[in-house]
Amino acid sequence: MNDIELIQNKIYEIRGQRVMLDRDLAELYGVETRVLNQSVKRNLKRFEGDDFMFRLTKDEANTILSRSQIVTLNKRRGYNIKYLPYAFTELGVAMLSSVLKSEIAINVNREIMRAFVTLRHIITLPDDSNRILVIEQELKKLKDEMNDILRDQNDINEETRMQLDAISIALAELQAKPKEEKPHRRIGFVQDDK
Repeated sequence: MNDIELIQNKIYEIRGQRVMLDRDLAELYGVETRVLNQSVKRNLKRFEGDDFMFRLTKDEANTILSRSQIVTLNKRRGYNIKYLPYAFTELGVAMLSSVLKSEIAINVNREIMRAFVTLRHIITLPDDSNRILVIEQELKKLKDEMNDILRDQNDINEETRMQLDAISIALAELQAKPKEEKPHRRIGFVQDDK
């Protein structure tokens, strides 16, 4: 797994934003979480607003960190949430580069920014980037075929209408002609007078 994929696995969707947790960032930067958070607190003005950083609720932390809510504490280190973690948005991670000025922090920050950009592209572009274009072309093709069918139907209707009109005219002419009186044949035994 390359660095970008490793970082992408540490990006979570919380409150409709993609974020990274303070402990994951501290691990990537090679510092303790408390050192990272102290640096942030010393420069808190840079991180004002939920679009840079926010603290997780207990439920969010338990969901993200997959911790069970057991009353007794685990004896192993790092298994209990003493402080609710901070979640840093893409803007917050970018701001961290101005707070943490070590060479490692600068290089890691570049990779994190690349991971956020890659993730954004993955989410916004479908697997087949031409899929929408193909669907539009198919829709246009279907629309053209439907128009052809309707045009043909209108032509047939026009021909049928003309034939019905011709039949109506012929019937009207037949009704308008007076009947010719034919001599009636006499009924019964007829003798010729010759």
